[in-house]
Amino acid sequence: MNPVEITRGTSPVILGLPHTGTHVPPDIRERLNDEGKKLRDTDWHIHTLYDGLLPAATTVRATFHRYVIDANRDPSGESLYPGQTTTGLIPRIDFDDQPIWREGMEPDEAETARRVREFHAPYHAALAAEIARVKAQHGIAVLYDCHSIRPVIPYLFEGVLPDFNVGTDNGRTCDPRIEQATFGVCERAEGYTSILNGRFRGGWATRHYGRPEEGVHAIQMELTQSTHLADTAETFAYDPARAGRLRPHLAEILTSIEAIAYQIAGARS
Repeated sequence: MNPVEITRGTSPVILGLPHTGTHVPPDIRERLNDEGKKLRDTDWHIHTLYDGLLPAATTVRATFHRYVIDANRDPSGESLYPGQTTTGLIPRIDFDDQPIWREGMEPDEAETARRVREFHAPYHAALAAEIARVKAQHGIAVLYDCHSIRPVIPYLFEGVLPDFNVGTDNGRTCDPRIEQATFGVCERAEGYTSILNGRFRGGWATRHYGRPEEGVHAIQMELTQSTHLADTAETFAYDPARAGRLRPHLAEILTSIEAIAYQIAGARS
């Protein structure tokens, strides 16, 4: 299976989808224990949730699961959140601090290097190429990285996570107008909670590609799965009614980002 799927569009906006893939090659699956095979930490149905919201947007989606290797982690293995609990480049545990590999079958250094080469690198080569293509076309590119997570995970954070978690690495990864427009929609969304640069202030992709001074902007949206799933514990089934209430807000965010990107590009020309 190709580790990355690309749908090219004409918009300056690119949707990154590093965690929706569920493919685990057989040789890797047989190393997972029963808990690991449940693939609990998938960003379930996020590609479906965003489908068609900004028809001209480019999408870059990893098809492999984050237990194969996490496409939103530094390939060097450096921690995304030093001093805080988190999972690594190839997780040893899930978000509940439960081991995911059979005893003695954890990936070693050589296996990690292989997965970087065969999965992580191709995904980011594709994403970097699309960013370069879009920037060449418009003079600007905006990466909107799409994520979701269960609303309650005591191992990672206290209490209940807000519904919209917007991350810009404290304003470093995008123009302030993009950050303000995105968070403004979240704040106005009736019945939802939101936070800017809270527990999740943008993963490796957002921080790596976000270079506003070079015309490349990046912003991460971490949604709680209770906003669009019927069950966030076992089946992770998509809830069309909940998703239907959420999608207009996401569409407004993406449309606003696209309009701001054209404004920024126009001001430069």
